[in-house]
This record gives sequence, structure tokens and C-alpha cells, in this order.
Amino acid sequence: MTDQSWYAQTAYGASEVPQQGRSSERSWIMRLAKARLPWGNTNDVCPVSFVEDYSPTDLRYQEKLQGNRDELIATYSNSTYKLSDFHMTDDHDRFRYALLPASSHFWIYMSGVGRVVFFLLFIVSIPAYFAVISIDHEPIWETTKTIFIQLFSWLLGLPLLSWAIGSIVIKHFPNLWLKPSRGPIWELNRRTGLVTVFDYKNNGEYKKNGTIGELTAPFYEFDAYIATSPDSQGMPMNVLYLAHRYRNIMINFGALLCPGPETQPACALWDFIQNYMDVSRPLPDLPQYEEYRHLDPTTAEYDRLTGRNPRFWIDMDDATFKQVVREMHRRVNNIDTFQRPNLMAGYVTYVD
Repeated sequence: MTDQSWYAQTAYGASEVPQQGRSSERSWIMRLAKARLPWGNTNDVCPVSFVEDYSPTDLRYQEKLQGNRDELIATYSNSTYKLSDFHMTDDHDRFRYALLPASSHFWIYMSGVGRVVFFLLFIVSIPAYFAVISIDHEPIWETTKTIFIQLFSWLLGLPLLSWAIGSIVIKHFPNLWLKPSRGPIWELNRRTGLVTVFDYKNNGEYKKNGTIGELTAPFYEFDAYIATSPDSQGMPMNVLYLAHRYRNIMINFGALLCPGPETQPACALWDFIQNYMDVSRPLPDLPQYEEYRHLDPTTAEYDRLTGRNPRFWIDMDDATFKQVVREMHRRVNNIDTFQRPNLMAGYVTYVD
């Protein structure tokens, strides 16, 4: 038997949703979005990045680090990295999300943008180099030396330097770039069934006393929407929102899942959120949750009955992992969200 006492009485179960009042009028952004997603009939899908970002190789590396925990603690004994709370949690209990501060993003962008720009300019410079030497009347060596000194030294050197400095700081100086944010942004709590948005403002003004407000409501009182807006080139960008039916509580998942021209990834994220919060079913079978599955009662019982290998992901070979990623791509692309009935309509009267 599954020990359900671990879950709070407010935990969400898809078959135990209470009757609720008439929904309120939508805020202007929700009226603009127009695309409310249905509840229920979820598929076992998630945004593909949720799988790709946790390869078996990465899991084995993390397992090795876990085994050397004492050595790591000694190494970073005087480090702010060890003592800092980064306000991010993603396990069997809660999915709490926070962003790194701007100072941390500076080094990330310095490394990432430098690398991308370097390779782009390097590719462009190859045909440009041959075009120049083909029309120049100087000896090839002299022309090459002039091009590298006067053009390529700074055209390729600056992004290469940016990439190198950013990468060195990120890899070797965690105290310099890895700083905690002021606090979390939102939390989805599987054990309690509650959604929390952390409020850093009071009547539109940022709080100055360091306190953080919490706007909390049951998960079943929220609806998911896809909001579409044009980017700088006029391309439609879709982002998932979670909005409370009765209060001004809203989560923009654009930082978790980058907006894109397709709606399928946002729909897959909505399925993932419903599956994660539903304690009547096991945790989504994803690499990042493998080490926590035995701690969640419903998941532990499911794994016991099905005989799931507790090292299914961590011992997976690379070829199999690539096939799993391709399969997730296919399932996300074929998602049927907009053809599903909204099962929440049996418990709520919608006014929009």
C-alpha cells in the first residue's frame, strides 16, 4: 500500500478536484492571449530540453561529485558558492524556480555570445580570405600576413578573447560569477498541491525591507494560456502562462521555456506540469527525478509494481539516449492538446 500521509490534504489529484465558483474576468493579457489550454488527458511528454539537459553522462558525473562531497566541501569551505542559497529546487517535493542575477548572466553571455560570434565570423572569413588573395597582386604570404594583422586579429580576436575570459571565469572562479539571486520567482509544490508566486512588490513599489510576499493558491484554481506576440522580426512567439481564475496571480514561464514560433513545446510544458503536480500518478520519468523517485510514495509504489530499474537513466548508453530524445521530439510535435476536451469545465463555470 502507498503511504499517502506524506502528501498534504491540499495535494492535487486529477480525480479529486472540488467544485469551484464561477471564474472571474480575465486580465488584459489573458484576454489578448485567447488560447486557454484544456485540463486533463495528458500525455507523458515534456519540453525536449528537459531531457536533453540531463544526459546519462551528466548524471554519472553528478553521481561522482556526490561521492566526493566531503572533498568538494573542503575545496569550497571559504566559498560563497557553498554557503549561498540559490533558491532553486526541482525534486519530488517542489519545483521552485529562480533566475541568476544580472552579474552572473554577464559572464554567461560573455562566454556564450563570444563563442557564437567567433564561429560565425570564422566561417565567413574563410571565403573572404580566398576572395582577397585571388584578386590581390602581392605574394600570398604577404597578403595573408596583412589580412591577419589588420583584420582578423581584431575581427576574430575580440570574440575569441570574450569567449576565453568568460569560460575561464565560469570554470575556475565560481566566487566571481556565481551569485545567489534575491529570491525565488515561483514554486509548484507537488506535496501540498499549492502554487506560489513570490511577490517582491507592494502596491507597485519594490519592497525595501527585504521581505518577500507569497501569493499562494491551489493548483486546480489555475488555468494555462498560450500568449502570442511578435518578435523584432514580426515572427509570432508563443509563451505559456499560468493564471489564477479568481485573483491576480500569474506565472510567465518564458524564462523556463524560451518563447518560440511553435505552440507544441508550450503544450508539452502544460502536460508536464499537470503530471508533476498529480499525486495520483508517479513523477514524470525524467533523468533529473531518478534520484528522488523512491522518496515520493506514489512513485515508489509504481516503481515497485512495475519493476522499474532504479538506474534506468544513469546507466543508459549514449545511443539509446539519443533515440529517447528523438522520440520525445516526435511526441511533442504530435501533441493533441487543442483537440482535447477541457475536463476542468466539469468543476468550473467559465465566463470567457
